[in-house]
Amino acid sequence: MSSASVPGGTTKGDLLRLSSLFVRTLREDPADAEVVSHKLLVRAGYIRRAAPGIYTWLPLGLRVLRKIEAIVREEMDAIGGQEVHFPALLPREPYEATGRWEEYGPNLFRLKDRKEADYLLAPTHEEMFTLLVKDLYSSYKDLPAIIYQIQTKYRDEARPRAGLIRGREFVMKDSYSFDHTDAGLDVSYGKHRDAYERIFQRLGLEYVIVSAMSGAMGGSRSEEFLSPSPIGEDTYVRSAGGYAANVEAVVTPVPDPVPYDDAPAAHVEDTPDTPTIDTLVEVANAKFPRPDRAWTAADTLKNVVLALTHPDGRRELLVVGLPGDREVDLKRLEAAVAPAEAEPATEADFAAHPELTKGYIGPGVLGPQGAQVTDPETGERRSAIRYLLDPRVVPGTRWITGADEPGRHVFDLVAGRDFTADGTIEAAEVRAGDPAPDGSGPLELARGIEMGHIFQLGRKYAAALGLTVLDENGKQVVVTMGSYGIGVTRALAALAEANNDERGLAWPPHVAPAHVHVVATGKGTEVFEAAERIAQGLAERGVEVIYDDRPKVSPGVKFADAELLGVPLLLVVGRGLADGVVEVRPRAGEAEQVAVDDAVEVTARRVAELLA
Repeated sequence: MSSASVPGGTTKGDLLRLSSLFVRTLREDPADAEVVSHKLLVRAGYIRRAAPGIYTWLPLGLRVLRKIEAIVREEMDAIGGQEVHFPALLPREPYEATGRWEEYGPNLFRLKDRKEADYLLAPTHEEMFTLLVKDLYSSYKDLPAIIYQIQTKYRDEARPRAGLIRGREFVMKDSYSFDHTDAGLDVSYGKHRDAYERIFQRLGLEYVIVSAMSGAMGGSRSEEFLSPSPIGEDTYVRSAGGYAANVEAVVTPVPDPVPYDDAPAAHVEDTPDTPTIDTLVEVANAKFPRPDRAWTAADTLKNVVLALTHPDGRRELLVVGLPGDREVDLKRLEAAVAPAEAEPATEADFAAHPELTKGYIGPGVLGPQGAQVTDPETGERRSAIRYLLDPRVVPGTRWITGADEPGRHVFDLVAGRDFTADGTIEAAEVRAGDPAPDGSGPLELARGIEMGHIFQLGRKYAAALGLTVLDENGKQVVVTMGSYGIGVTRALAALAEANNDERGLAWPPHVAPAHVHVVATGKGTEVFEAAERIAQGLAERGVEVIYDDRPKVSPGVKFADAELLGVPLLLVVGRGLADGVVEVRPRAGEAEQVAVDDAVEVTARRVAELLA
């Protein structure tokens, strides 16, 4: 697909005629569309739904997708990347070697061939990249290496939503760096980070770079590139001092321990009808007032019972203790317990653990204080119900919490003196105004669409699959890897989400399906003949053109379609032709009258300026 040349250039552009173009626009939003990008991409004839989370690409949508891919390729090639292409259908064995056949759980599409051999539809290709390099390279002299692909990926999303933003089939660019030293990995990581900035700048996407969790991918460093958007599934934080992180990666500043030598002994009090934090605080202030100030929810220790489902199907109860003015953030929790999946405990879970008194749960039956069992895998003794605390619950802090019997709470329960836990966990919600972990000020919260994610994988996959090379001293060393992904289809959706108005799409010039939309309005043959000459002339100048040459379609419908399709420049050949002029106007902007004989030159120059 060609792009516009400078005026006077010879590169021929594309000329698409709406009379024959495979597209049908819709006036009504599709019933299943939740977000603007989904509505407009379907209405404008860029995509069509094939199944939940799976879409057919139509010619205009494919043109935009290919332009995004081209920008990605150019920047990957510029840092020394070499493109490969793996199958989407892969054997089980490499994923079993790294443990991910089970770790991926229900998100993996698994299938068997006619010989009952196990296969999967790849959600990601770390194993295949690793094995390919292992097959071809054996010396440090072969490294560093960067290889990448742009490939369709598959994940069995439980709740596909928002059109292309969270689907079951999607296109990704994934690249991998291979080095024999950690210093080399740092260089490769920096190259990708810089390339990603150039890619998103060229796409015209606003982005922020935030620290992130590595999760099931593993690795020592991880950053996300997010496009700020109110419909984004990722919550991130930032401070005025420059701190930025995905909310899952925020580390709570840990208070200093509190001396408790003079703390009163814990005492249990009757607190009937207080199953919630609010009712407990109300009763505590009414019946057991403290002398210095009123009790607040932050003085209570809430113990939230959750159920973890591990990749092997094992279900485990986990209790998280946190200040009562905070809620558990399930996304933060799942990031901390990956690859397990988390959900609130069910009535069946409580029935299986009668020691848990719903609404009045305290540390007495949890963790080290509770029942102990023998771990079937390690043979070691461990807590029957694992108990993890929010980092704010430091030794010496005093709490009101459940007394493990209906209608009763314990007051002045001191952490470290009266109870301990099996560890800490970052699972509490992060709120606006919380201090940044680096001391750079209070945090602000925002939402974003994840566009890219870069990881320093280290040696996890290379070690699991035996990827080694001989170093300078003739010694076998395990290769260290980086992994770098860009959601190509998601980037397209984010661009549509950020570039639209009440009339339709408004594509940035570098990714638009064409540069100019020529509209012939009127019934006389002279209008269509002039529009044809201009469209052909622009194509000869290297400009990509959509020409609405439909003879029996009203001007109102043609204008509505042009605004819906979202091409950067609209050129109208109509009533002004009698005066020797045509109208040129940007998708959102003021119209300019141009002499018909100058229309090609002026418009081609405008296109070149837009693409500069």
